[in-house]
Amino acid sequence: MLSHKIQKDWKERLKAAVPFGLGQVKPKHFRDMAEVTWKNRDNLGYAWKVLSRGVCDGCALGVAGFHDWTVKGVHLCMTRLNLLRLNTMPELDVRSLEDVSRLASLDNARLRESGRLPYPMLREKGAKGFRRIPWDEAYQRIAKKIRATDPKRWAMFVTSRGVTNEVYYMAQKVARFLGSNNVDNAARLCHAPSTAAMKHAVGVAATTCSYKDWWGTDLIVFFGANPANDQPVTTKYLHQAKRLGAKVALVNPYLEPGMKRYWVPSTLSSALFGTDIADYWFPVSQGGDIAFLYGVLKILIANGWVDENFIGNHTVGLDELKSQISNLKFAELEGRCGLERAAMQEFAELIRDAKTAVLVWSMGITQHAFGGDAVQMILNLGLTKGYVGRDKCGLMPIRGHSSVQGGAEMGAYATVFPDGKPINAQNAAALSTLYGFPVPDWVGLTAPQMIDACACGELDLLYCLGGNFLRTLPEPDYVRQALAKVPIDVHRAD
Repeated sequence: MLSHKIQKDWKERLKAAVPFGLGQVKPKHFRDMAEVTWKNRDNLGYAWKVLSRGVCDGCALGVAGFHDWTVKGVHLCMTRLNLLRLNTMPELDVRSLEDVSRLASLDNARLRESGRLPYPMLREKGAKGFRRIPWDEAYQRIAKKIRATDPKRWAMFVTSRGVTNEVYYMAQKVARFLGSNNVDNAARLCHAPSTAAMKHAVGVAATTCSYKDWWGTDLIVFFGANPANDQPVTTKYLHQAKRLGAKVALVNPYLEPGMKRYWVPSTLSSALFGTDIADYWFPVSQGGDIAFLYGVLKILIANGWVDENFIGNHTVGLDELKSQISNLKFAELEGRCGLERAAMQEFAELIRDAKTAVLVWSMGITQHAFGGDAVQMILNLGLTKGYVGRDKCGLMPIRGHSSVQGGAEMGAYATVFPDGKPINAQNAAALSTLYGFPVPDWVGLTAPQMIDACACGELDLLYCLGGNFLRTLPEPDYVRQALAKVPIDVHRAD
């Protein structure tokens, strides 16, 4: 059986597989940073201004210059550096848009590197490509179409990277002023299961703790998450948490290379020598998290390794959970999660011994048909141990982009109003009084439903503020065909 704990001998093999040390790391790590400098060589002054005075384009932390608002210290990660070129690149040669067939052979990376769009461009039906139009004409065309369209037949989608809470709030307010609840954002595509499950189980649809709670906790568990790649600035906090004694466990089919060892640019010692992150790895099969956690809870409850005081004072439904677990056999759970009972036992013992812990999950959990159930199982684990409402503890869904959580809370969501209030007649009336104009009380189209509506000819205008459905939704051929049926398709890219 594969050992699920990263034992000393396996760590030696990891070191052999992932070379480190000043002489070996420096060329690779600092070469990447040098490459970023080279790409921005034509606009270095502005690049420095963006880094030293701007906000981070890529993460969900509040950032001002080289410092974030969560903990003290330098804020710098490779994601931010790699996104820098989006701010410094020159305008594209608009002649390349005169015949879009020439662009078909370019991949996404080459298209992005072509440059920034300098002004509004229009492609009319039957035209080979785009032509330039004035801003006034662009606004007039969009406004005229919206005025002539049933509010249920147009929609707005707002993506997350670089979009602030204020933009989300104004987007949803404008949509509702114009009579439509068809306004949605990227949170729908990544963490809708977290929103639903957490709202039901703990009453709040966001993380219950801060990254600060990683410092001093006994255990940090990542379920279906790869923060070294998706939220790289968090590795700064993991580096410090490890120094303070925290253990890190991964529940993931794949041992992410960055979670084995990572070089944190904003921490000198790690930038030079690297940081070992993972202490334990539990390689569940894809979609096997629910079965794995059922087995862990079965062991915890059978041995009395739960927080009876917390459960009795702050939770409901334990008897139902126990009844459900009692009907499950370990042989069945082993088959579904791809791990033997010994792995569940080892993980249960980690939980037993951790007086404090933060349970973290991301899109490896949520982007399944049963994502809500998987989130609920993580919440069950945290609640049975009382890992909520205390320092150094928490239930933490992590998003991949700046302000994606804020988008939902600001109300840029087809199924809720601002502050997560359900869309119904009572809440619509209250919001109408607050806003000073009628707010519709019907539930809008979610992002995937917008595409289906396009395919069926049920949308006359789709306004996308950022985002690329061809990259974020499955079945890109279907998405392409659906978008081609919309009379006016507006793409706003800042």
